[in-house]
Amino acid sequence: MSESASVSAGIASRYAAAIFELSKERDELESLECDVAALKAALAESGEFRAAIASPVYSREDLSNAIAELSKSMGLGEFVGNALSLMAMRRRLFVLPHLLDRINELLDEDKGLVTADVVSARALSEEQMNRLKDSLHAIAGKEVRIESVVDESLIGGLIVKLGSKMVDSSLKTKLLNIENVMKEVG
Repeated sequence: MSESASVSAGIASRYAAAIFELSKERDELESLECDVAALKAALAESGEFRAAIASPVYSREDLSNAIAELSKSMGLGEFVGNALSLMAMRRRLFVLPHLLDRINELLDEDKGLVTADVVSARALSEEQMNRLKDSLHAIAGKEVRIESVVDESLIGGLIVKLGSKMVDSSLKTKLLNIENVMKEVG
């Protein structure tokens, strides 16, 4: 992880922990989950929003006022709205994508759920997904949600990332390993 990504993740983690704990104290985790989903959708749909949170052009006050209006129009909860305004005043909105990811992780941990990132050469059938989910459940000891991506350059096989563990059984990697061994021999 690069230094700037590490700093962003650290800032986001602190805000996320505060928002999560306050929401949990007031039994508002469902509302928090809805707020995170709405903000993720807004980031995905609006290039202007993505540009605004990263831009140094806007004054702190203008950005804070815009975020307050956005929070109000989106119907965001008190903790999320206040945190976003504070982040705007401190010029830390650039960490918003990290913040949303970290809050989702905390929500998943609270539910006893873990996410596995799976990259495959072609789309997995429902049966394959279920077998993979069962295998990962046996390893993790928790309910597993699979986020699947197709990358045809893998040729075949899978790359599975579960927490800090990663297993790469793709043909592409196996061929690269064989190529490296052959280079060492010759």
